[in-house]
Amino acid sequence: MVAPAGTPAVRGRAARRPAPDRGTGPRSRGLSRTRFLGRWAGLAPFALYAALFLGVPTVSVVIGSFQDNSGHPTLSNVSAAAHGIYLRAFLESIRLSAAAAVIGAVLGLVLALAMASSPRGRLLRHVVTSASGVFANVGGVPLAFMFIATLGNLGMVTRALAAMGLDIYNAGFSLFSFTGLVVVYVYFEIPLMVLMILPAVDGLKIQWGEAAANLGASRWRYWRHVGGPLLLPAFLGALLLLFTNAFAAYATAYALTTGTIPIVPIQIGSLLSGNVLVDQQNLGKALGLGMILVVAVVMALYAWLQRRTSRWLR
Repeated sequence: MVAPAGTPAVRGRAARRPAPDRGTGPRSRGLSRTRFLGRWAGLAPFALYAALFLGVPTVSVVIGSFQDNSGHPTLSNVSAAAHGIYLRAFLESIRLSAAAAVIGAVLGLVLALAMASSPRGRLLRHVVTSASGVFANVGGVPLAFMFIATLGNLGMVTRALAAMGLDIYNAGFSLFSFTGLVVVYVYFEIPLMVLMILPAVDGLKIQWGEAAANLGASRWRYWRHVGGPLLLPAFLGALLLLFTNAFAAYATAYALTTGTIPIVPIQIGSLLSGNVLVDQQNLGKALGLGMILVVAVVMALYAWLQRRTSRWLR
């Protein structure tokens, strides 16, 4: 006796019937392969650019760091880079980059919080973000000239302050010292911090502050227990990027100090310009390897912090 089509027996047999495989045929495999190649084809120009201008120089620096003038393996370059004036240059670069990064990160965060509290679409917000994009990319000799004309010995601000009875150079400040370099670096670190931290600040939902206020929490307790911990990974990640940005700066520091402050980029520039010791022509590559290692450690920490931040920005 055949069961009608609508009976449970027929429905059960239909449910047990395997569904046709629509994704394993030759045509489906061909389409998947085409999509895969299409995605990677878009990345091909960038991959070629990165390989030529980042990968090849990096490999050349790493190999040259462990070779003498004749191409034989040696550790003398790395040993020289870790002692004496070159070790001091690394320590001075780290100190300068850390000071500029911390000051720029704090001031940039304050500015980003002030901007986030204003309604979106306001003219002030657009002006500040646009200006930050411009100022963050100002550097090199033009930036040094701007500060010499402003805060140099005969700069406009220096003369204006002296006319008011405040001589900053007699008070101990000098644009051509370590403190002066920190001031110049902070100029482009603050706008860069604004651009990096503003998305994280915008990610703080207004409802979280309202919920904390409804539960009786003060503004300080909200930032201590809610806003601060949520912003901390993004803040630390931006701080690491600011450190890297300052650590690699060369032209501005050289134009202001002409090498009197021994930071690593200036030492490398001096070696590349021909000021080398006997049998140490690859010493500049060893210093470059040290910079690569420092940046690699910083970027590894940044990647870890970015994974932490992405959990609540989704």
